[in-house]
Amino acid sequence: MHDFDLTLLPMALAWAAVPATVAVALAVDWRFGEPAARWHPVVWMGRYLGWLGPTLTRWPPAAAFAGGAAAWCLGATAVGLLAYAAERGLQALPLPLAWLALGLLLKPLLAWRMLHDEVAAVEMALAMSLEEGRARLQRLVSRDVSTLDAEQVRESAIESLAENLNDSVVAPLFWFALGGLGAAAVYRFANTADAMWGYRGRYEWAGKWAARADDALSWLPARLTALLLGLVARRSVSWSLLRQAARTTSSPNGGWPMGMMALLLGVRLCKPGVYTLNPAGQAAQAVHTVQALQWSQRAVWGAAVMTAVLGAFVGGSRCCA
Repeated sequence: MHDFDLTLLPMALAWAAVPATVAVALAVDWRFGEPAARWHPVVWMGRYLGWLGPTLTRWPPAAAFAGGAAAWCLGATAVGLLAYAAERGLQALPLPLAWLALGLLLKPLLAWRMLHDEVAAVEMALAMSLEEGRARLQRLVSRDVSTLDAEQVRESAIESLAENLNDSVVAPLFWFALGGLGAAAVYRFANTADAMWGYRGRYEWAGKWAARADDALSWLPARLTALLLGLVARRSVSWSLLRQAARTTSSPNGGWPMGMMALLLGVRLCKPGVYTLNPAGQAAQAVHTVQALQWSQRAVWGAAVMTAVLGAFVGGSRCCA
C-alpha cells in the first residue's frame, strides 16, 4: 500500500475550494433566503447608485455619460477590492472553516430561493384573482402591469424567471469560478447598476456605461444559461430558432434564456408592444410555470457543477503555477 503524497495536498485543497464554497452558498440560500437589508451588499450597492444617480441625470449628455462611467468604475473598484480583501483575509482560517465563511460571503451575491418563490407566488396569486396576480408580478418586473391579462401576467413571470436565472445565479457563479469573490461582486454591481441606470429616458446618458458593462459581463453567462436549460430539459432545440428568438429582444443577452425557455415549453412569451418569443407557441398555462420552475432548479444544480469544474480547473492551475 502506497503512502499518500503530501505534496499533492495543496493541489487537492485548491480543487476542492470552489465546489465546497458554492455548495455552502446554495445551501444557505435555499434554507434561509436573503439576509436582512442592513447586511445585504447588493442593497448597499443600490443605495450608492440611488444616491448618486439623480444628480447625474441633471447634467448635460456628455457630462452625464462621463460622470456615469466614472461613478460605475469607482463603485465597481470599491466592491471588487473589498470582496477580494475579504477573501484573502479568510486564508488565515483553518479549512474547512474558510470555505464555510467564503460561502456565507458569496451567498448574498446570488438569489435563487427568492427568484423561485416570487415566480411561484405570481402563479398562486393568479389562482385567486387577476388583480392579485398583477400586484405580485409588480414585485418582479419594472413594466406597467395594470393592463396585462392573466396570460400576459404568467408570460411575464416566466420571462423574468428565465432572464434572472442568469442574472441572479448563473452569472455570479460563473464569475466567482473565474475570479473569486471579487469578480462575483463586480458582476453583481454591474447588474444592479444596469437595473437602476440602464434604461432609456431619465438615465439615457448617465446609464449608458452601466448598460454596456452589464451587456459585456453577461454575454457568455446568458448563453450558458440557455445551454443549461436545454441540457436539463433533455429536449432538442434548433440553434437557428434560438438565435432568431434571442434577436427579437433589444437586449443582446436576455433573449437567450427567455427564448430557450419559450421554445422548450412550446409557449408564446410576449412583452406587449416590444417583442414576441416563439409566436407560434401555445398560450402559457399554470402547468408551464411549474415546469419552468422545475427546469430552472435543475439548471441551478447544473450551474453549480459547471462552477465546480471551472473553478477547480482555475484553482488547480493557480496552485500548479
